[in-house]
Amino acid sequence: MLEISLLLAALVGIGLLGYMITIVTPHVFHNIGLVMLVVGLVEGVPTGFWYHVVLRRILIRRGHLPPKWWIHPTRHHAGLTPEEHRRIRLWFVLGGIGYAIAVAGGLAAIAGLLIEQL
Repeated sequence: MLEISLLLAALVGIGLLGYMITIVTPHVFHNIGLVMLVVGLVEGVPTGFWYHVVLRRILIRRGHLPPKWWIHPTRHHAGLTPEEHRRIRLWFVLGGIGYAIAVAGGLAAIAGLLIEQL
């Protein structure tokens, strides 16, 4: 039963995608991508910045702030206590979501521009 449901969902998704291609013009696709890019940056940059601030405070309180720790900050997650991890998790996830939205929006904007030129 699960396989049939997945097959039906895939067929409906393919049908909707085919229908959306007839409705959404490359110019609209480009504009949607730009809006997603801006929304992702507006949401992701402040939350990502605050994640780094909170992680820095935690590492300084431990008396151990490695040089260039911000280049790959996730390597320091393993040494955090559950309470410290709880403090940074929300900001880490929100920053990552904003980053993903911004990247998807940028790719959509580029795709819209390229398709429009064809």
